[in-house]
Amino acid sequence: MGEAVLTITLGSIAGSLALIAFGTSSLVEVFASMVVIWHLRPTEPDQRRTALALRLVGIAFAVLAVALGASAIRDLASGRRAGESWWGVAYLAVTALVMFGLAAAKRRIAGDLASEPLEAEATMTFLDGILSTSTLVGLALNAAWGVWWADPAAALVVAVFAANEARENLSEAREIEAGIDPALES
Repeated sequence: MGEAVLTITLGSIAGSLALIAFGTSSLVEVFASMVVIWHLRPTEPDQRRTALALRLVGIAFAVLAVALGASAIRDLASGRRAGESWWGVAYLAVTALVMFGLAAAKRRIAGDLASEPLEAEATMTFLDGILSTSTLVGLALNAAWGVWWADPAAALVVAVFAANEARENLSEAREIEAGIDPALES
């Protein structure tokens, strides 16, 4: 949660959509993590529970994709220029390394536990690593060379990845729900 506050604050100071988007994605990741924890708590295996968890994570991806995509397109179309944020660049360089490492660990644990929701959440963490890297590149290009469109373009790239993940998670949730035998649900 602190990451979200820090990056949204740095983004607001610099007027950086990509940095604000990064903070917002952190909030979405916190939500997805809470869904995964709920899914993993000790209960009997339940396909409906798994489908619901995947649906919730998919919706989180979709919300992120729509918000980032709309804002990035608006900024690209209007030519809005973000300010510099060298603090944001430094923070994102460290964050990218941490997110990619964390995503790999989550993916390994998801495989060990055979947990689709944790696998989806690991993908969200990997997406956060991509977001931090693309945001880092966008901020650096803008700060060092005045490439104004790099900031919203970085947010747009992440929106596309998030939309794809939303589609995949929602599709998997539908497949699980389609395979549930109503006669076994009593």
